[in-house]
Amino acid sequence: MSASSAVGAFVVWDYVVFAGMLLISAAIGIYYAIADGGQKTSKDFLMGGRSMTAVPVALSLTASFMSAVTVLGTPSEVYRFGAMFGIFAITYTCVVIISAEIFLPVFYRLGITSTYEYLEIRFNKVIRLCGTIMFIIQTILYTGIVIYAPALALNQVTGFHLWGAVVSTGVVCTFYCTMGGLKAVVWTDVFQVGVMVAGFTSVVIRAVVVQGGISPILNDSYHGGRLNFWDFDPNPLRRHTFWTIVFGGTFTWTGIYGVNQAQVQRYISCKTRFHAKMSLYVNLLGLWAILACAVFAGLCLYSVYKDCDPWTANIVSAPDQLMPYLVLDLLRDFPGVPGLFVACAYSGTLSTVSSSINALAAVTVEDLIKPYFNLSERQLSWISKGMSLLYGVLCIGMAALASLMGSLLQAALSVFGMIGGPLLGLFALGILFPWANPTGGLVGLVCGFAVSLWVGIGSQVYSALPESTRPLHLSTAGCNLSTPAVDSNWTAMTEMTPLTTTLLNEAADRPYLVDHWYSLSYLYFSTVGTLVVLAVGLIVSLLTGRKQHLEYGKTLVKEDLIFYSLFSYYKANDEKQVEMLNWKPSPSKVSGTVNPAFSDIELDLPENKEKVNGVRI
Repeated sequence: MSASSAVGAFVVWDYVVFAGMLLISAAIGIYYAIADGGQKTSKDFLMGGRSMTAVPVALSLTASFMSAVTVLGTPSEVYRFGAMFGIFAITYTCVVIISAEIFLPVFYRLGITSTYEYLEIRFNKVIRLCGTIMFIIQTILYTGIVIYAPALALNQVTGFHLWGAVVSTGVVCTFYCTMGGLKAVVWTDVFQVGVMVAGFTSVVIRAVVVQGGISPILNDSYHGGRLNFWDFDPNPLRRHTFWTIVFGGTFTWTGIYGVNQAQVQRYISCKTRFHAKMSLYVNLLGLWAILACAVFAGLCLYSVYKDCDPWTANIVSAPDQLMPYLVLDLLRDFPGVPGLFVACAYSGTLSTVSSSINALAAVTVEDLIKPYFNLSERQLSWISKGMSLLYGVLCIGMAALASLMGSLLQAALSVFGMIGGPLLGLFALGILFPWANPTGGLVGLVCGFAVSLWVGIGSQVYSALPESTRPLHLSTAGCNLSTPAVDSNWTAMTEMTPLTTTLLNEAADRPYLVDHWYSLSYLYFSTVGTLVVLAVGLIVSLLTGRKQHLEYGKTLVKEDLIFYSLFSYYKANDEKQVEMLNWKPSPSKVSGTVNPAFSDIELDLPENKEKVNGVRI
């Protein structure tokens, strides 16, 4: 299909579908604001009264993961670099197991509301305050990316009003977070997951129909080099290989699922630890399904535009605009369906932003207000709602800064890597190493954060060479170059080629750090931060070694491990079986064989002290 063919535009039905999604989300917030007499305490507002069950929490965790970053960024990633991104399925499995078996048992046992409460319980108030401030900065930056970047991509392709979209989604999100608290966040996420799946599915099905089935799509992808799942190059400078995705990705996403307040707050709101663990494992199924949809959507994108790449031809100005362009191209004859995809993208935005706002309110109340002011539960509930409103407004205001951060998917994960990595290292230090002390924790955190910022900011300033990123070939051979706009854009692209060649020839003049440190894969930012915190923290703890007197349960204990539980269970069963096998009946008394009247009672007389019925014989 030629990318230069006319694509559709938004019609009334598309706006109706989008507005309907916003209204239903707002209605859920109103319902939970008045249901059961409203949110009487801060625990009700921030933790849903710790009465949630596994399935809605699992869907909520999945919805927050599947932000507009996933909807728009992952298909364009597969389109440009191939389906290697699908290896994240292994990464997500590792992340869920680590989160459920190492971090969740400790957090759930301590009954905390803010994960940063743990840092005070385990270390001291200073470290808790540092962790809280880093989380707030990280979350506001990430939320800015999540709100602004998809709005920009959709605006430039569909004409959907940029700031109208930013403000409307931000206001609706802030409204239902402020009114309904965590329960509203979780149940709107459940609704929004349905919208997102419907939007993704509509695009994939239409692409399959247009291309004549799944086989032609896979065939085009194979011949275009997109089915490049396995690349075992150990070079850490390569952007995506098996090792960077599995190891680097595990550290990055464990920082999100294992210790990030937005995720932890929901699964520890479950009514039992079993429900909390099940929410993570059920959520894993959702992650796999979403990843499969996103990767296949990227392959559909390539199959449709293999001969005329809209980005190279400058029909769209950024890779993140490719999916919206495909939607308007393929679904222009179906009024309302492009609106469903836009609702899909913005549902991802709403679910992620609402989780962030609720988490920001929780850490502010629990870590910055509650320890220093003596307030009633009713007052804390109102302050929590006020914080939700404040952070909603702040996130809308911060959205404009996201335009400075380049690629959507990489920028989002870079923020989590630079700040999330050191925080993950700090929590791992406290939970896994009983001898780690507050001095080691603080020095390790500062060093890990400094190193992460160094490599992260350096990578933003100096872009990596193509040999590290290895983008795949994109063709414009099938474009209709008679169209003036396309013709002029094609000329601009050909004129850029000598410049690119010059840059490659001058690569030898780049500073040593640029190509050997700043070019590190963005997925290793978190790994570097985590490992530096652990190494420095353990060394400093051993050097300053004051004897730690930790109460039972502040670190991971053997009873928390599923392997220990299974071993104990089977060991108990084996002992029961051995006991049954060794069981012997009590020895039978021998009765007289000649005279049946000669009985055991008479034999037992001496043992009964020669008494029968109390009478001595």
